[in-house]
Amino acid sequence: MIAFVRGRVAAVTLSSAVLEVGGVGLELMCTPGTLATLRTGREATLPTSMVVREESLTLFGFVDEDEKQTFELLQTASGVGPKLAQAMLAVLPPDDLRRAIAGDDTKTLTRVPGIGQKGAQRVILELKDRIGPPVGGGGGTPAPTAVAPWRDQVHQGLVGLGWPSRDAEKAVDAVAPQAGDAPDVAALLRAALRTLSKA
Repeated sequence: MIAFVRGRVAAVTLSSAVLEVGGVGLELMCTPGTLATLRTGREATLPTSMVVREESLTLFGFVDEDEKQTFELLQTASGVGPKLAQAMLAVLPPDDLRRAIAGDDTKTLTRVPGIGQKGAQRVILELKDRIGPPVGGGGGTPAPTAVAPWRDQVHQGLVGLGWPSRDAEKAVDAVAPQAGDAPDVAALLRAALRTLSKA
């Protein structure tokens, strides 16, 4: 198994990053919060989890070991595969997931696309005794959120589509008021593209 990947960040998309390792580009599926910590051209080290299927080998990359271990634990709940586990971590950082599961908070878990009331109850039932208490203490916001990860992602997306960095920055500023508390990166990227096409 591949425990971690270290290399130069060759590309960042809306859902993955490509790290160049020994002349080979490895694509890692990542949450928006993890992608926001990466910069194209810079060196990065990401803990990884490999999911093997008959028709594919998929590498998932994480901001730290805690996120990786939570991802692997979530998949032990029935009905939770790697895509859903990643979606859960995209919406709720590990400590928020621990709080929700420990506190029987189905409402918080159903914020994750693909999890309904019954699915949330099943996750709580199966993981409550195994997920452990929050490790960060307190209910403060996690660090990556403070730097508005969506801004970086929309900017990278626009630059990846060929727009100059300065124009991309202006477009990001233009759509910032639409971000709200739970920004939809894909929707903001589309709005930014509309802004640029008008200009």
